[in-house]
Amino acid sequence: MSAFSDYAEAAIINELLRNTNLAAVAQPYVALHVGAPGDAGANNEITALGGYARKAGTFSAPSGGVTSNSGAITFGPATENWGSVDNVSIWDAETGGNCLFVGALTAAKTVNNGDSLQFAATALQVTVA
Repeated sequence: MSAFSDYAEAAIINELLRNTNLAAVAQPYVALHVGAPGDAGANNEITALGGYARKAGTFSAPSGGVTSNSGAITFGPATENWGSVDNVSIWDAETGGNCLFVGALTAAKTVNNGDSLQFAATALQVTVA
């Protein structure tokens, strides 16, 4: 993954070029999508499906413009079929909030009733280029 969301792009420009302070994100949350989330991150999140909630993530210090999750991030178990999860987004809140990054997974994962989806430590990479 990743691309900056529209919100993050504007926040960075405002911080670097317009002397507007960028608020620190106290806790980032990872969201799952069945389809592209769009530049605002608002499309195709699986929010209405049983057993789903965004999950808090921790990320390592960046190196060469890349960071990754420093611990496992586990979703589920699903209490109904979630479908083919193929995109993720990172937010500044557990619900609502501002999308920071969006990106496609290298391989989709079908999540059915009773399944969990886990990103092992370092499996979810965020690249800023």
